[in-house]
Amino acid sequence: MTLLADQRAALEPASAELLRRAAQEASDILAKASDDADALLARARRDAEAEVERARADGAAQAEPVAAAELGRSRRAARSAVLGAELRTHDELAAQIRSAVLGLRDEPGYPALRDRLAAMASRQAGTGAQVTEHPEGGVIARADGVVVDCSLPRLADRAVEELGARIAGLCGP
Repeated sequence: MTLLADQRAALEPASAELLRRAAQEASDILAKASDDADALLARARRDAEAEVERARADGAAQAEPVAAAELGRSRRAARSAVLGAELRTHDELAAQIRSAVLGLRDEPGYPALRDRLAAMASRQAGTGAQVTEHPEGGVIARADGVVVDCSLPRLADRAVEELGARIAGLCGP
């Protein structure tokens, strides 16, 4: 054998041992790196989950006043719609009452009603009252600065006023 071959043969066991140790160290380093990576990944997942939960809680906290405001707006809009419907219904009922009262002029009993209204207005106005017929029906009595309006339009208005609470009850829930 040659010197170089003898040297190589002599170094072979040491070289093999160094390669084995290097391979073992590399394997140990890879295992530790893998364990470290797994631990880092697990910690990152936990941190991410915690961050997501914080974000959800923050989002819910931020959304709460917005939702409350939206609920308030919705309630006001609903109340406005209900009031509008009640007003329209009230106006329709009031118009029907007025139409019915003004329609009394066309009824056969209107002359007797007119006479009763004239007597009542004259009594209320006082002595010397002058009773005149209203163009839309009914009468008006005047005496010494007193005016008693028993016209059909005024009686219709009074009927609507008197029935006001009951009409509102018919309009509402």
